[in-house]
Amino acid sequence: MRFGDASRAGSILRLVTPAPPLWAAVAFGASNRVKVLRASQAFPGAAGGDHALDAPALGEGYSRYRLALLVLPGLGGLVPGGLALIMATALGHCGARAAGSRGVGAPPRRPAGASAPRCAYARRDAPDDAATPADDRHAMTGELAADVLVVGGGLAGLVTALECLRAGQRVIVVDRDTPARFGGLARWAFGGMALVGTPLQARMGIPDTPEVALRDWLRFGELDPHDAWSLAWARHYVERSRPEVYDWLRGEGLRFLPAVNWVERGRYGEGNSLPRYHIVWGTARELVLCLGAALQRAGSDGRLHLLHRHRVLQLDTAAGRLCGALARDEARGAEVRLRAPVVVLAMGGLNGDHAECRANWPADRPMPATMLNGAHPYADGALHHHAADAFGAQIVNAGEMWNYAAGFPHPFAHFPGHGLSIIPCKSALWLDHRGERIGPEPLVTGFDTHWLCQRVAEQARPWTWHLLNWRIAAKEFAISGAEHNPRIRDKQFLRFLAETLFGNHRLVRQMQRESEDFLVDATLAGLAARMNALTASHDIDAVRLQATVAAYDAQFARGAALHNDDQLRRILHARQWRPDRLRTAKPAPLQQRGAGPFIAIRVQLVTRKSLGGLRTDLHSRVLGGDGAAVPGLYSVGEAAGFGGGGANGKRSLEGTFLPGCILTARAAARAIGGGG
Repeated sequence: MRFGDASRAGSILRLVTPAPPLWAAVAFGASNRVKVLRASQAFPGAAGGDHALDAPALGEGYSRYRLALLVLPGLGGLVPGGLALIMATALGHCGARAAGSRGVGAPPRRPAGASAPRCAYARRDAPDDAATPADDRHAMTGELAADVLVVGGGLAGLVTALECLRAGQRVIVVDRDTPARFGGLARWAFGGMALVGTPLQARMGIPDTPEVALRDWLRFGELDPHDAWSLAWARHYVERSRPEVYDWLRGEGLRFLPAVNWVERGRYGEGNSLPRYHIVWGTARELVLCLGAALQRAGSDGRLHLLHRHRVLQLDTAAGRLCGALARDEARGAEVRLRAPVVVLAMGGLNGDHAECRANWPADRPMPATMLNGAHPYADGALHHHAADAFGAQIVNAGEMWNYAAGFPHPFAHFPGHGLSIIPCKSALWLDHRGERIGPEPLVTGFDTHWLCQRVAEQARPWTWHLLNWRIAAKEFAISGAEHNPRIRDKQFLRFLAETLFGNHRLVRQMQRESEDFLVDATLAGLAARMNALTASHDIDAVRLQATVAAYDAQFARGAALHNDDQLRRILHARQWRPDRLRTAKPAPLQQRGAGPFIAIRVQLVTRKSLGGLRTDLHSRVLGGDGAAVPGLYSVGEAAGFGGGGANGKRSLEGTFLPGCILTARAAARAIGGGG
């Protein structure tokens, strides 16, 4: 396949309307011939030893190369040349990134003599902690002094420290975790962001505005009209997410996949009325590595001290004013005084400690007997309570949480009770512990996660089941986070494209090997036996399970015009948006010939994010009971309920958390730099 120049390639892309589907770009050489390169390196893939070959990919900037665009019009198929290239990639014969090739959304080529991109960091085949700022420069006992003390090394703390350093301040960052885990949960997050009015939305014909987004936000989140600061932060988010998150990250060297997804639509259209879910190319791991490298550069003159494996025990005062904190080295037991007139609390939420989580659980909502932990045990709320007791800080909306309805134990747990959050397959039947379909309204993901969690929590057992077949799993099964999305994480665009088009059989086989909660059998009777063996019960009756599947499959025997099932209606609705169509299977009977074997996944509710936290104003200053700012005390990210103590209300539009960390952190840094 050949094109004479980039303008001809662009004309092909313009034929795809109204919204461009997923597409790939392959760099041309001077001869206009596609270069297929043998891999020079292999990069770690998923757990279990999978290794993948990287491939060249381009995105928003086209000036460097003449392009051949392989347009994929929905599911209508590929041009023959593109199909051959993608199949070769899937087989491992298309090679690694060429010297000078760039990732999806890369900016135009730098002029000669220009400075290196701001996102330059250690080689991608280096260990995760290779680019992590990790100095621990301090005496085992004694004091450290700075202008700003940041408590917590997650994304919010990282951005706060970076912006303060760029403003000329001296900064101490103290974090409980190891250097390899610097960046907190963001380091393993998928990297989805709800952003408003971006160029990607415009390119796809999405007419989004802050006004439309705010209407969706307030309706879906059900914010308390008397919660003024949460409302103010919601407005700030929709008005500022484009310049302060999207544009800022682009300026830092980060890029996004060229497709905007449509999540949390609401059961009755009260959620996201438009697609807003942008995915960081490289997942949030790339985000953390990029900003971590920027932090390293900004603090290379000695103005940055990083204390890993240290826990803040208390905030200190002198003459009635905040003056720093006392921290303990959790490995050695030594204590160190951290002197600073400004302290920024960025220690995460309250949901990592399940005792704290249960204590805050709303009395009018069902709570399961057991839950998995998708947060982190360090997110225990201890500093929230200390700030309240010592400084009169307000903890608000503590019972509002963003949990997930479908998780299973991590096969290689990072801490006790660690749960993976799977992205439930829309086409799977969601069953109760007896193997009967939960109803009368069937459970379908992608519309209202908050409602799903309540439905799952009210079941007789703390687990439910997803019943599907291999065809559906290969198309739809996914696990949230960077760890199980190596194609996006490692920027393997063509391999990612191949798995999207032909099915992610790799991940399905991996879970079959690694998770005892992921059951596979050729027959429903055999699957029922496996389900009972896993739960040490006789809850699943094979005859009843067969009847459940037969009743669903009967919908298809009537013909498409006579479907009368809400799950099928929602699936068909989701498939109308082209990016979702690529990840949602065409409706078909579960017992369809050749679609097996059958799969059952035991899932449990998994805790994740706190939607409530410390009350803050639009400068991220912590507010006391009288509504006045506590001098010198700030809170950012999840510790602040992502702004104001509860900017999301009862529900998130999804993807609001990483941007919420960035927005609150940058607001704090501006206020600190301005003396606020």
